[in-house]
Amino acid sequence: MSTTQQKSFVFTGWHMVGVMVMFFGTIISVNFYMAYNAVTSWSGLVAENTYVASQQFNGKAEEARALAATGVTGKLAINGSDVRYEVFHPKDGPVAADSLVLRFKRPVGEHQDFELDLAPGAKGVFTATHQVLPGHWIVEASAFRDGKRILHQAERVAVLRGQQ
Repeated sequence: MSTTQQKSFVFTGWHMVGVMVMFFGTIISVNFYMAYNAVTSWSGLVAENTYVASQQFNGKAEEARALAATGVTGKLAINGSDVRYEVFHPKDGPVAADSLVLRFKRPVGEHQDFELDLAPGAKGVFTATHQVLPGHWIVEASAFRDGKRILHQAERVAVLRGQQ
């Protein structure tokens, strides 16, 4: 009979190196993946120059309060490639304006953003033809009369199957 015993498992330094490589490799891989998604999915740009934006804030806030006090509002309609915007006052009806600009911005990223100048039709009605891609948009409308802004409104819309 043999009296030698079968050798049991021994945890060596190489095993520890393997455990550490797998552990930290997983953490580093996940961090790189998250950093890549963060960089490619959001521009991170809120203002070109934050100092200048802070200096203009009070003026913009005052203008927004003055425009809100007029009660002039707007309504956006998208049907296929037809874009229609109505400028009106809830009590007085359609409001005459010389021009209207719509800025379409994606909530995340800026590579699909665009600006659209609408042509005046009937009083307070502006139209344009432009294919708007499906998804969520922040639409900023600015209407002008005699060189002064009479409407500035932003709303988040969802375009599904070419309709909003």
